[in-house]
Amino acid sequence: MIFKLWLLLLLLFLSLLGKAQERKLPDSLTESKSVTTNISEVVIRSAPRNAKLNEGNVVVAVSGNKDFKTSVNLLDVLRKTPGVMVDQEDGIFVGGRISPAILIDGKPVVMSNQELQAYLRSLSPEMVASVEVNTNPSAKYDAEFKGIIDIKLKKNTKLGWKGNYGASVYVNRFNYRENTFNLSYTTGKVIYNLQAGYNNGMSTYRYNAVQRLANTNIMRTNTYQKDDILAYNIQAGADFRWNENNRIGLNLRGNFRDNNRSRDGSLYTTDKNESQLIFNTLSENPSDYGQDTYGLTTDYSFQKKGFRLSLLGNYLSVKNKQKDDFINRNQPANEILSYWKSDLLNKIDIYTAQIDVSQKLGNADIEAGIKFSSSDTNNNIRYDTLSVVGKFVFDPLRSNTFSYKERIWAGYMAYRQKFGKLQINAGLRFENTNSISNAVTIDSVVSRNYLEWLPSFSASYTFNTSNELSLSYSRRMTRPVFSQLNPFRFYFSPLNYWIGNPYLQPSFTSQIKATYRYKNWITSFTVGKEKEVMTRYPLYNPETNVLEYLGTNLPYRNFAVLETSFPVKIAKWWNITSQIAGYYNYEFRPYLDEVFAIGIYNYEVRLNQVFSLPKGYTINLFANYESRNGNSLYIIKPRYTVDLSIQKSWLDNTLNTKIGYNNIFDSYDQRLEFRHKQIMDNRFTHWWDSSRLFLSLTYNFGRSKYQAKETQKTEEENRAR
Repeated sequence: MIFKLWLLLLLLFLSLLGKAQERKLPDSLTESKSVTTNISEVVIRSAPRNAKLNEGNVVVAVSGNKDFKTSVNLLDVLRKTPGVMVDQEDGIFVGGRISPAILIDGKPVVMSNQELQAYLRSLSPEMVASVEVNTNPSAKYDAEFKGIIDIKLKKNTKLGWKGNYGASVYVNRFNYRENTFNLSYTTGKVIYNLQAGYNNGMSTYRYNAVQRLANTNIMRTNTYQKDDILAYNIQAGADFRWNENNRIGLNLRGNFRDNNRSRDGSLYTTDKNESQLIFNTLSENPSDYGQDTYGLTTDYSFQKKGFRLSLLGNYLSVKNKQKDDFINRNQPANEILSYWKSDLLNKIDIYTAQIDVSQKLGNADIEAGIKFSSSDTNNNIRYDTLSVVGKFVFDPLRSNTFSYKERIWAGYMAYRQKFGKLQINAGLRFENTNSISNAVTIDSVVSRNYLEWLPSFSASYTFNTSNELSLSYSRRMTRPVFSQLNPFRFYFSPLNYWIGNPYLQPSFTSQIKATYRYKNWITSFTVGKEKEVMTRYPLYNPETNVLEYLGTNLPYRNFAVLETSFPVKIAKWWNITSQIAGYYNYEFRPYLDEVFAIGIYNYEVRLNQVFSLPKGYTINLFANYESRNGNSLYIIKPRYTVDLSIQKSWLDNTLNTKIGYNNIFDSYDQRLEFRHKQIMDNRFTHWWDSSRLFLSLTYNFGRSKYQAKETQKTEEENRAR
């Protein structure tokens, strides 16, 4: 509550300061009005290429791109961006199944998953200049960044107020509503920003499984989950430009989420002929979940001639609270078989600070930086079980107290130089990790201190305006996250749960990537090897029929990715952007008393068709097909989705309306099957309510006056030109 009141006071202060700055606008800004207007008109008429390369990374223009005119928000844009995949739970992946880091204007912003999704939903396509997809980051970036999506926001260079309000409703069996509000105020030296969002509604999920047990009985698991979600967020920030050389920024934010979940399931078991009932157990799992997130980001930059200094600090505080009831009944007799309660408290505090310097020497750039990050995570979950005398007593077998502390010192040096049409980049990064995990419940403390050196290299050659070729190499490191280390049970059903492993080791990935662009056709090929692969494997107990998913490290896996994207203009009013990706994955997986090593090939095809019709209507038809894939243990069945949407602008483009239907055929569920029937015969399906009608509108308002003079460009902006 104190934080929220402080935010309101800050907004009031920024508003008053903005009015004072408005009264002090220099006359020179008014006098330059005609010149800046002419420049603005030239920019509008020049239609940039929608996709290009930046040091081998694909950069896709967003604002003004017809491919994204019917997209509701930036998450929807990413679904259609080459090289990016967004799953049913809004998880973002690149290069197959790599979770990328999200950068805003070249800067990492520490956010929780829920906060990040809310932020991306608050950005309309018109607010984003471009998206850069980097699947082979250099030594300049954190070792854990195996992929990066850099979001470049549009700069508001008009003096005065500017803002927009967006509202969306998603309709199927239940409704889900999103509201976003964005406001900025620009003076001669300061840009103030305010973002707010309010979302509420219902979402559903189903889990179905069929398993042939060791005694040949057949067990069917059915779970239906309903989430009643209320979430709201607020951000307030200011960017102060003291002069042509100095700039400082400050951003405060809060994200709050309440989720009342009901999960009902059944375990229905028959004999092998499915003629005789063995047992029928019903389960109820009502849950009350809440998350409060607070964040602070501050940055400073100094730039003069060829020298640049930047400072960046981040703080993130996350508090999770959850209470569950697990009730299992014998359906025929309507009697309680077991009943336990849980009370979870999870706290996360993350601090990061980094300094970067760069110096331009002729055609060469030399960069160096140092970073410190500190994260503390504490988890306490208490279980109480209903005893035979009808009282709840403490359950030490399920209860868990776990803490994890991690300190990382990192530094890098990078060199970049251009020799005519050839550009060379080289870098070396070190990261020293000191971590302590303490599983209090099982009296296990794991302490680690290790130093790793991570090199990178890339070369790009521009033959002409239509042809570019780049080649890059990098070595990355992925540390296990808290949920992978914490040895507590997360239940899917009374007989199915996963559990963490505090002894997990970090994994290391070395890969080479080649990218070639011919006009608007972009093709990339990546090949690499990952050691100490972190994954989960199933362990089935034939006596209790319990199925656990345990964390482990695999010795290695080899992988390759081939991706290509190209636009085709069928007619003046009909454009198609095609994306084709092929994947290869070879896991060396010891499992029980055997070793499974299977090469898996799969592919994905995406077609994004845009029809520009008379009177300003735009129709978008998006289709995605994923072939059969999986890993050494599981087969994942093929699936596809088709989305249709229509967009129209009104009132001189101040009102933007969109209507559409996502996953029209309700065909995007995930179906898996265990490969090795002699070990376990198990098939299961995950289904999310992604098939739904949506309505969306965005209203832009403001009284911006003249063009402000942009006196300083960031390094990322200069490189993207």
